[in-house]
Amino acid sequence: MNRTIKHMIMENHGGAYLQNKLRLILFGCITLLLMSAFPFDVKACSCAELPSIEEEFDRSQAVFSGKVIRISETESMKGYRTKTVLFEVINTWKGVTQSQIIIRTGQGGGDCGIDFIEGIEYLVYANESDMYGPKELVTIICDRTNKLSASQEDIQVLGAGTPPTEMVDLTKKIEEKQERIEEKQKFIWGAVILTIGIGAVLILLLRGRKKRK
Repeated sequence: MNRTIKHMIMENHGGAYLQNKLRLILFGCITLLLMSAFPFDVKACSCAELPSIEEEFDRSQAVFSGKVIRISETESMKGYRTKTVLFEVINTWKGVTQSQIIIRTGQGGGDCGIDFIEGIEYLVYANESDMYGPKELVTIICDRTNKLSASQEDIQVLGAGTPPTEMVDLTKKIEEKQERIEEKQKFIWGAVILTIGIGAVLILLLRGRKKRK
């Protein structure tokens, strides 16, 4: 009798231990999936004094004025959420010949990102950088990038600039990027739901097995 009771206690303890272990594994899987879907921004931004107009022009790979026609939220390969900004180019001073250009920046709030607004014209200084993922043209708050209406001093130094010479439409390119992001998020949420379902079924099976014993 004592052996039977002891055996039942051990079985109950083992079943409870297994259930707790399954819950921990399930919680860990869900946490990892959610972190990959909504990564935390751990980058901090610190800027020294802005460079002079001449210094900024010399170090920049692209200098242009343009109107923001579309902003798309993007997830970089490093896991940071960034903004992909599509500009209709007005004038160019350096490194830009096409009528539209895509620039990457951060979300803001500590990651050096600029809070661009659709429909507003800006003077943009940009450089190729892997700050937010694969190398592409990036501008941050440490650059002299600003609203065109607030950049008259820069324009006086830079001169009139020239209009772009090559007409392009990059709308489809930015839409394709957004579609890839949405597909990835759907896949991750599907994986989360599937993981929860499998975990729940396993726990129920263990409970049913315990009751039968």
